[in-house]
This record gives sequence, C-alpha cells and structure tokens, in this order.
Amino acid sequence: MIEIFKKSDQAYGEFNNGDIIENKPIGFPGENNSLKAYSNLFYWAHATAKVDSTIGLHPHKGFEIMTFVLDGEIKHYDTLIEKWIDLKEGDIQLIQSGSGISHSEHMQKDSSIFQIWFDPDISKTIQQKANYQDFKSDNFIEKNNITKLVGKSCPIEVESENIEIFRLSIEENFKMDIEPAYIYSIYLIRGNARINSKILEKDDFIKIYDEETIEFNANKKCEFFIIKSPQEISYKTYI
Repeated sequence: MIEIFKKSDQAYGEFNNGDIIENKPIGFPGENNSLKAYSNLFYWAHATAKVDSTIGLHPHKGFEIMTFVLDGEIKHYDTLIEKWIDLKEGDIQLIQSGSGISHSEHMQKDSSIFQIWFDPDISKTIQQKANYQDFKSDNFIEKNNITKLVGKSCPIEVESENIEIFRLSIEENFKMDIEPAYIYSIYLIRGNARINSKILEKDDFIKIYDEETIEFNANKKCEFFIIKSPQEISYKTYI
C-alpha cells in the first residue's frame, strides 16, 4: 500500500502571528488533517521561519522529541541544560522528556526543521529523568546514497521501539526493499520524483506498508527523509 498526502492534505500551524509556519504530516489529536498518529509516531511537523522568531518556553513530558535542522540555523534552550545551544543545517537534537522538561527554540529567518514526537511507552518514560542530547552533522556519513541517523550502529539510538531513520539522496533511480511488518514514512524534502510510477512533489508525505519493493525515479537531485517503524507495538501507545 502506498498512500500519498499532499501538502494541502496536511494540517497547518503557526507561531507568533505567522512568523513561523508549519505543515504537519501527522498532526495532534483533533487537528483538521487527514493523517493521525500511527505506529509509535505521534506527531510530525515541518516548520519554516519567515523572520527571526522565538517560540517561548513550554513543557513536555513522556515523549521522545527529535528536531532535525533541514536549512539554516536554530538555537535551543531548556530547563535541563540552562543555556542556549546552536544547531545548524544537518544537526539533530534529541529530547527524552521523561518526568518533565521545558524548552524554547529560536529560528533564524529562512530556517526549516522537522520536529517529530515518538511514543517510547509513556507509562514508563514519564517516571524517568529528562535527558537532552545534540548531534552535529559531521557525526553522520553518507554511503550508497543513504545517510543513517537513528537505529542500530547509528550515532543516535532512541527508546521508542524499532525506529530507524535515514536520509536518501538520489539523482536517477533507486530501488529499496520494504521489510514485512514495518511502515515506511517518507517526506520529500527537495525535488520532484516518482515512486512506483506515482508522481511526487516537494513536501509530499508518503506512507508505505505491505509492499515488497519500491522504486524511486528522479530526473534531478531529490532528497527523501525516511522513518521505518513497526506496524505492531509491544506496549500500549498514547493513542
């Protein structure tokens, strides 16, 4: 099954009167979009700053929250480290919010990020101490078109069950096997392409499962962000 969700199908959000705007492939419960939380993916937002802007201090509990800097530069502050941290294009931050943490983000003009929330069995993590880590872009190495970010033998490992994350950069054709019992959640960051003959445009979100192989076709350089997550979770998720 290959499901495609155009940017117009995704939920919309904004901060500071539209200084920062978001399209959300996976929105919060109750938001008016066509795709809700599934597997252990709870929330996924693509945020872009029109001007320099700061999202004020706000709390989190239980979830694992990852921020991926796609373009530009952001700054992060939280009540655990109590200082501002600079994050640039290609950098990643991981907040394991545990029993509670508050944080603030400053985005420079024209910067863009993914912020993605994972459900690591909140009934347990909400009792744990919060943790923050950041990872610089030079921690990650591209090999055979793929840059692995999260998973076994990767710089980042998360508590959320059986999560793998990677970026795929292609200029022509690329085939990828789809493992049974997993869902592949794909965001086209840059370029236009086809996937098994289906047309894709920038900011399209694709959900793939119960396939054997998919083939990407590109006429020029394209970049995909891919999360592999289990169809079945061994614990009760938040939703």
